[in-house]
Amino acid sequence: MILLQGCRYLVTQDDKRTILEGVDVLIDGNRIAKIGKDLSNGLQKEATAIDCSDKIVLPGLINCHTHLDIQLFRGVSDDKELHDWLDGIVPRKNGLDGGQLAEAAALGCREALRSGTTALADMHYTVTGTAAMVEASGIRAWLFVSYNDRISKNDDVGASPIFSEYEGHPRITASVAPHSIYGCSGDLLKKVHAYAQEHKIIQTIHLAETRKEQYKCKQQHGLLPAQYLDGIGFLDDRTLLAHCVWLTKEELRTIAQRGCSVVHCPTSNMKLASGGVMPLKEMRAAGVNVALGTDSVVSNNSLDLFSEMKVCALLHKHHYWDPTMADAQSVLDMATRNGAKALGREKEIGSVEEGKLADVITVAISDHLTPIDAARVVSHLVYSANGNDVSDVIVDGKLLVTDGRLIEQDHLFRTARLKNGRVSPEEK
Repeated sequence: MILLQGCRYLVTQDDKRTILEGVDVLIDGNRIAKIGKDLSNGLQKEATAIDCSDKIVLPGLINCHTHLDIQLFRGVSDDKELHDWLDGIVPRKNGLDGGQLAEAAALGCREALRSGTTALADMHYTVTGTAAMVEASGIRAWLFVSYNDRISKNDDVGASPIFSEYEGHPRITASVAPHSIYGCSGDLLKKVHAYAQEHKIIQTIHLAETRKEQYKCKQQHGLLPAQYLDGIGFLDDRTLLAHCVWLTKEELRTIAQRGCSVVHCPTSNMKLASGGVMPLKEMRAAGVNVALGTDSVVSNNSLDLFSEMKVCALLHKHHYWDPTMADAQSVLDMATRNGAKALGREKEIGSVEEGKLADVITVAISDHLTPIDAARVVSHLVYSANGNDVSDVIVDGKLLVTDGRLIEQDHLFRTARLKNGRVSPEEK
């Protein structure tokens, strides 16, 4: 058992967005057992009690789009347009062996957990070394096996061993991800979608990230990107569309009608100069569920979702000339509730409520988060906090970070500890 005791503020993110003060949160097994006052009475001695009297407690953040396999290339291909950026990264990525992929995954999971992310959606071609390290980290993850017949990767849909190895796993979900329209033939897109439908799993794809992609799709298929995917029957309510910068209002209506979710990666889109701003206002008007993602550390340089929330809010206020756009509460929703819905798990994660899975984080109330009261705690989380403020991280009922330090219980996860920027051989 874990008791989060005397929470200064509990930002539940429930349907009413309730914020509670001075309550305890009792975690039993992997579930939130009870929320209330003075829950320490009669508590077993072996229970772990965490003093939260000067902490904000909230659901763990959910990163709905990243690429852990290129974690080692942070800073390698900066200041480039998307396709030049890809030319700088793809050859390096294809040269990685299983050990290097494991190292990349470990570093990514460490960074994500340390900055308050309890669940992530990772899109990658090669699973060797990655899946085991993600599992060892303790994080909750959707591992999307990527398909791209332009570079002959994983043409045999569903052949990856992770689909059988992680079937029924409590934290790891194996799923499918055709890379993009420009990276996949229509036949491959249909195969991947059929597999997702048959196994009732989420599928994700990069969509309309650049104007060039939009133009080429129109030129090649006579249709805009979302129209093309809809025309081949790809879009449904288990589809997660990444980026979606260059979409028309008609395409947005189609996406909404099909029940798709969109994952917004504002920092990545700005860094790669996508040339536009994802139409968040129009998406919301159409009724599209929008989650948040960092993309990789090569196009973002960080997996810190707190920083991503602030960038998201400021970008859209600036873009729409409207300070009420992307308000703090709606952006926090994107990083929690909306992410859970996008991944099909809104009934189990994304909020702190009795009976839900115990994916919970605490944020220390330091100088730059004061003065504080219940009316501005959400504002502070979005506009003032960053990943370094995270104190404790609990995933599936297990304490993985305490007082800002990772608890490394598994030797496999310790192999990525760095010395002078390199993995120390004696620690492998």
